[in-house]
Amino acid sequence: MPTLTKLYTMQEAAQHNTKEDCWVVIDGKVYDVSPYLDEHPGGDDVLLATTGKDATDEFEDAGHSKTARELMENFCVGELEETPSPAIPELEIVSKNQTKDISQKLVNLTRQYWVVPVALVGMSVVTGFLYLRRK
Repeated sequence: MPTLTKLYTMQEAAQHNTKEDCWVVIDGKVYDVSPYLDEHPGGDDVLLATTGKDATDEFEDAGHSKTARELMENFCVGELEETPSPAIPELEIVSKNQTKDISQKLVNLTRQYWVVPVALVGMSVVTGFLYLRRK
């Protein structure tokens, strides 16, 4: 008879974050490593630091042996419940007519407000001329 696998959310696994009750999530599986904390070669702080998040990358980066991977199975308490990925917003497709409208509006704005940059340049030239004349 197949064993039923218990499903946990990341929030549930994250609640087990003390030295007496420590769970980690690796490759979608949830492990209760509380009894192994004192024996862990990397120290208990390494395991405690990985609670509340997916520790797969940290586990792989540490280069664990085949024996360590086999030992892990003794601590498996279930699997991580798959949560649906957030919906990706659809991009708005802009037609050529809309692009022309936007560019036309931009051209109209520059025609309407051309006085401001010209006035700034003019004032800069006059100020520079007066400054040089005083010397």
